[in-house]
Amino acid sequence: MFACSLYPSTPAFLAEVEAEVEEQVARLQHHACLALWCGDNELVGAFDWYKESVENRDRYLVNYDRLNRTVETTLRRTDPTATWWPSSPSLGPLDFRDGWHVEGQGDMHFWSVWHENRAFHHYRDVAPRFCSEFGFQSYPSMDVVESFTAPEDRNIAAPVFESHQKNAGGNERIAATMFRYFRWPERFEDFVWLSQVQQSQAIKTAVTHWRGLKPHCMGTLYWQLNDTWPVCSWSSLDYGGGWKLLHYAAKEFFAPVTVVAVPEEGGIALKAVNDQPAPIALTVTAHAVNLAGVTRLLDQATVQVAEAAEVAMRVEDDAIAPDEMLAFAWTGSDGSQGSDLHAPRPWKAYDLLPPGLKMHQDGNRLTVSAKALALFVTLEADVPGRFDRNGFPLTPGHPVEVTFHPDDPAAKARFTTRDLHSATVTV
Repeated sequence: MFACSLYPSTPAFLAEVEAEVEEQVARLQHHACLALWCGDNELVGAFDWYKESVENRDRYLVNYDRLNRTVETTLRRTDPTATWWPSSPSLGPLDFRDGWHVEGQGDMHFWSVWHENRAFHHYRDVAPRFCSEFGFQSYPSMDVVESFTAPEDRNIAAPVFESHQKNAGGNERIAATMFRYFRWPERFEDFVWLSQVQQSQAIKTAVTHWRGLKPHCMGTLYWQLNDTWPVCSWSSLDYGGGWKLLHYAAKEFFAPVTVVAVPEEGGIALKAVNDQPAPIALTVTAHAVNLAGVTRLLDQATVQVAEAAEVAMRVEDDAIAPDEMLAFAWTGSDGSQGSDLHAPRPWKAYDLLPPGLKMHQDGNRLTVSAKALALFVTLEADVPGRFDRNGFPLTPGHPVEVTFHPDDPAAKARFTTRDLHSATVTV
C-alpha cells in the first residue's frame, strides 16, 4: 500500500497505518499463497527522487523508519508467524543503503534494459540474489486494440493509440528494440504481434540466465501480471484476461525442471535447473538446425541436478553455422521433458524460408506442422479463450499438438496462424 513516495510519520497518520495493517493482516494472513509480507515498494529508492528528501535525507529517513517500524510491529503482533521483509528492493532490516543493483544480498529491481533502452543481453550483466521487479512492454493484443481504436487509429503514432501509452518514451523503445532484433513488419497487426514476441524474449533472457545462477539467484518476479484498462504495458495478461505471448512463454521458462541456454565467451552453456525437492537425472540432447529445418546432432549428456544449476554441456561458437540455430531437448528421470531453441544471432540476421505451415483441426484440438524452420508460431482464435501452448518453434517432421480452451465451452472457434516469416518478410 506504500509505494514510490514519501509519507508522513505523525502520530495521527501512524495510528491509521496501525489500524489498517491490523485489519488487513487479520483478513488475509490465512491465504496459502502468501510467501512474505513486504513493508513497501521502492520507498528507500524514493529518497533520491524528490528535492525534499535529496536535500534532507536524514529527516525523511527517520520519517520512513517510523512508518516502516509501525508496519512491522503491527504485523508481528497480529500474526506472529508472518515472514517480514522491510521493503522492495531492500538489503535487509535496518540497511538503508541504495541497494538496487547490489548483487550479494537482498532483492533487486532491475530496469536498465527497459528504461535505458539496453539490449536484452544486459540482463546477463547482473547476478541478483532475488530479482523482485523487472519488465518490458508490449502492445495489447489486436482484439483489445480494436476495442478502443477505429481503423484510422491503428498506428503507434496516432493520438488515440498514444493516449493508451502512459510511459514516456515507451512506444519509441518498443520500436527501437524491434529494429535491433527483427526485420520490420509492414502491417500494423504484425507490429502488435511482434511487440509481444520481443517482450516474451526480453523476460525469457533475464529469467533463464538468473535461473542458471541457482543457488546464488533463487527467484524472479517480473512486472507485471495484468492491466486495469486497455493499455500498452509490461503485463503478460491483456485487459480482460487474455494471454499475451509472454504468459505462454512464462509457463515454459518457469517450469520446475528446465534447461537454459546462456551465451558465454566462445560458446553457449546449456544449464540444467531443478526446482523440485528431489534430485533428478536429466538427459540433454543438442542439435544444430538450419533454416530449412534440417538438424544434425551436436552432443548428448546426462547430468545429476539437485539444488544448484548444473552445466550439462557447452556448445562452441564454431559448432553452429551462420544459418543455423541451437535446438535442444531434455528428459528427466522424474518424467519431465521439454525443448527450446536458441538463436546465436539477432533474428533479423537469418534469411527465413516460407515455413509452409499446415493446421489440422479436430474440434478444439489442433496439429500444426511445417516444411521449414518456423519461429514463434502463434495460433489465434476468433472467440475468447486460451491455448495450452503458443509462440513455439516448429521443424519439419515434428508437428505440435495444441488444445484450445474457449471461455464458452460451447463456442466453435476458427483458427489462424502467425509466424516470424509471414510477419516480417515482404512477398
